[in-house]
Amino acid sequence: MLTKANLLLARNLTKSMVRFHGHGGIPGENIPFSLENRYRITAVFTAFTVLGFGSPFLIVRHQLLKK
Repeated sequence: MLTKANLLLARNLTKSMVRFHGHGGIPGENIPFSLENRYRITAVFTAFTVLGFGSPFLIVRHQLLKK
């Protein structure tokens, strides 16, 4: 059971982690790709979305067409 002291300790720990390990609140600084080229972002997003959504359907189709 969490007591008030434990909750306070957890809150202080998360505050210090955000305060000292944060990236300053600059949009796009903590993501693993660049936001500078909007056309590249659109192409990469589309490719990952199509592959991620379409893969199960292609796998099922392949399995059904196997002899």
